[in-house]
Amino acid sequence: MRTTILRLLALVAAVVSVMVVQAQLTDEQLPDTVPPWFNRGDVPDWDNDPEYKKDVFTFVRVAFRSRRDWRGRGKWMTDYPDSDLNFSLRLQQLTTIKVDPQPIVLTLTDPRLFEYPFIYMCEPGDIMLDDDEVKALRRYLDNGGFLMVDDFWGEDEWYQFYTEIKRVFPDREPIELPLEHDIFQNSVYPLKERPQVPAIQQALGGRSSGRTWERWDAQEVHYRAILDDQERIMVMICHNTDLGDGWEREGEHEWYFEEFSVKKAYPLGINIVTYAMTH
Repeated sequence: MRTTILRLLALVAAVVSVMVVQAQLTDEQLPDTVPPWFNRGDVPDWDNDPEYKKDVFTFVRVAFRSRRDWRGRGKWMTDYPDSDLNFSLRLQQLTTIKVDPQPIVLTLTDPRLFEYPFIYMCEPGDIMLDDDEVKALRRYLDNGGFLMVDDFWGEDEWYQFYTEIKRVFPDREPIELPLEHDIFQNSVYPLKERPQVPAIQQALGGRSSGRTWERWDAQEVHYRAILDDQERIMVMICHNTDLGDGWEREGEHEWYFEEFSVKKAYPLGINIVTYAMTH
């Protein structure tokens, strides 16, 4: 009897602990456009024509709550801000798109979301959306917005994301995109594969064996999409891959930069943005 009671108390403590973490995340780190600790580091700045200040592409990251987050910062912050800064820089350098040097962060219920045609979610494998966020995201996408989802691995994280995105679009099903799709072939960079980009530590650890997956149930990369009635991609889902790490960690190891940043993460990321801005 005493053992049973102790087990129940331990279970209650664990549940309370999770509830406390989730309660802390309710208002924690949901920033007002740019977090106060934002730092460009060594990433150079640039100027755009002041007369066309709003006629530029801005990289928008979405802040959201997660069901499990023992790091206390919010999973949405993974790779931030270096990946957003580096990607904005490379997009400016490698295309004719005019890019805002200042990436921003918004929540789904922020009315400013509708000022930007492209938004990005990182590590959504534990995402939890409230009803207002579900409604806001559906309205944003139905009105021509584009969501890119990146860096979540394995079947458990896929199931959690799938469950939440089906609340947004219960009438639409994600489809697998073949290599022949325009986003891989008829954009800026024609690709010979649907690339799997691991985080830098996993890439270096698997260099000799060629292993690029991060979990046993994440060996196959998936690029899925949710389409509108005209078969335009509204949601680009990059599962079992981490394009953001290819952007963030480009300057840390020459082999990783050449093998994953240059050949895979940047080309596909630029293709996705170009597709979003031209369809």
